[in-house]
Amino acid sequence: MKVVIIGAGVAGIASSIRLAVEGHQVSVYEANDYPGGKLSQFDQDGYRFDAGPSLFTMPQYIEELFALAGKNIEDYFTYSVMDVICHYFWDDGTSYTMPAGQDKIVQSLAETFGESSDRVKHYLETSKVKYDRTAPIFLEKSLHKFSTFTSTEMIPAMKSIPSLGLFSSLHEINAKTFSNPKTVQLFDRFATYNGSSPYKTPGIMSMIPHLEMGIGTYFPHKGMVSITDSLVSLAKELGVEFHMNSKVKEINIESGIANGITVNDKQVKADMILSNMDVFSTYYHLLPKSNKPTKILQQERSSSALIFYWGIEKTFDNLGLHNIFFSNDYEGEFKTIFDKKSIVDDPTVYIHISSKCNPDDAPNGCENWFTMINTPGDFNQDWDTLISKAREDILRKLSNCLGEDIKPLIATEGILEPRLIQSKTQSHRGALYGTASNNRYAAFLRHANFSKAIKNLYFCGGSVHPGGGIPLCLQSAKIVTDIIKENHGSH
Repeated sequence: MKVVIIGAGVAGIASSIRLAVEGHQVSVYEANDYPGGKLSQFDQDGYRFDAGPSLFTMPQYIEELFALAGKNIEDYFTYSVMDVICHYFWDDGTSYTMPAGQDKIVQSLAETFGESSDRVKHYLETSKVKYDRTAPIFLEKSLHKFSTFTSTEMIPAMKSIPSLGLFSSLHEINAKTFSNPKTVQLFDRFATYNGSSPYKTPGIMSMIPHLEMGIGTYFPHKGMVSITDSLVSLAKELGVEFHMNSKVKEINIESGIANGITVNDKQVKADMILSNMDVFSTYYHLLPKSNKPTKILQQERSSSALIFYWGIEKTFDNLGLHNIFFSNDYEGEFKTIFDKKSIVDDPTVYIHISSKCNPDDAPNGCENWFTMINTPGDFNQDWDTLISKAREDILRKLSNCLGEDIKPLIATEGILEPRLIQSKTQSHRGALYGTASNNRYAAFLRHANFSKAIKNLYFCGGSVHPGGGIPLCLQSAKIVTDIIKENHGSH
């Protein structure tokens, strides 16, 4: 069968691989002149920058795609496990290097912050249990199919509901567990991994630390963009056709059935349409005549981001691949992210430096800084003023923590902000993860991976089930292609 995929984000590319393996004829249409969506790169003045996601976890989801295709992943993509997860800094001079490995993490948190090693160990063990019991249902299967709720994995998931923390916030669980406010702050930040607030997102999100602290973090040898590059190469070998600079204008519907698209002033027929475009934009731009699931589309959006790509004319020995500079008033920060108005005066800053692992990403003696703060989405704020002010706040914070004036060291600069994120990726309001998870029922409120009203129309990517981020986008590709196989079989 002929399948058209709208959008060459990582979920769209992964879906194309899975569908091609099943024997379908697959064509991918992408509005930009590059694949990957947020998972892309650019070069500027001798520096290479990963433009989007900067944390690599759950490599098994990528390995699975090469295994399905009968290919050796090492011929396309290589990576290493990191022995240090992250470096943390505070304005009062406190710093902390989190090592890889649960036992080392327990010991280091106890030594640095005075935490009870038993309580830290129990928290991390509980994080793993929550993940192991819920992932097979909430992350690996459709929540919109009856068969999911009659599967064998459902029984342990249902039994664990009382212990999942659904009726407490992530912050409440962290505040009860840890005695040092800095430790609470460190674990609260995991809410931002799905664009949410620790004061609103349910305690089940305390399973997120397990991805880093239990399973581990990794570094792709050729940068994060090599995830995109390797998957595109694999897809092309399987016969997938990529059409770049091809912005889809409309999904064509006839008698309630999706049967093609309008792109580049042409009609392209297809047996199935799979949208990797933000689900909000899919309905409002590509399905203008169709009824819309208004309640789903009006959910609160996740946080967005302001990113400065800085080429720094120096190397810092105390910085690693991942670095987080915390605010003192972190509660105020998270509340401000979701008040839809402004950026905090003293933001928590995240810096990713890939040149620490790949020296070719920056000139000799220099570093490439991916410098990010979480922000609200685009609600027509005065972004130019906010960005200028945030830049000064960030530089002041980093200069204070590192003991050196950073501004004179900036050799080149690029900026990505909510308006550009929206225009480049069609993510509504520039949301990084689709809808926020500030609701205990958020998993059930995300749009399904298929349309209940339009036959042969399917969805994948961070704006639909199971959510945003590379691992979940790859899972959405698996979920949607399993549904397609169930509905249409292999060809």
